[in-house]
Amino acid sequence: MEAEGTEDERLSPPYNELNQQSEDLGSAQDPEPPPDPVLEEKMYIDRRAVDRLADGLLSHYLPDLQNSKRVLQELTQNQVILLDTLDQEVTKFRDCNALLDLNSLFTEAKIYHNKLLNIRKEMIMLHEKTTKLKKKTLKMQQQKQKDLLEKEQQKEKELERERQLTAKPAKRT
Repeated sequence: MEAEGTEDERLSPPYNELNQQSEDLGSAQDPEPPPDPVLEEKMYIDRRAVDRLADGLLSHYLPDLQNSKRVLQELTQNQVILLDTLDQEVTKFRDCNALLDLNSLFTEAKIYHNKLLNIRKEMIMLHEKTTKLKKKTLKMQQQKQKDLLEKEQQKEKELERERQLTAKPAKRT
């Protein structure tokens, strides 16, 4: 181990900061026992070694992390594309259902149109029958009136004939 410098110089600033933070936290929370002076004396951190270890760790894991980040971005983009596609498919299904509803409405309209045509035919047929019946009743009334008139005329002729056949007293002359 290095003999140069004091103990504080050998300790890296992050280590000193961590100790300071832990002391600050310790005072705010439950009191913790102070660190063991023997451990503190034996621990020292070389700044260059920490930098090299950090660079080595980063160079080892950074490409995988960047690759994972890229893959996650691609997956996110693919999810967005899939969501858009799914939304379009849902819209197509809604349109398809709307068309099915529209087709059923047209089918119903056709059925009701046929019913209306049948009702119209029946009404025309009933109108023709009533017109024929009215003509027939009018002819029957005219025939009855004619028969009554003929009977009346016949009665009058018979009465006239009876009057003529009835004996008339002769006039004295």
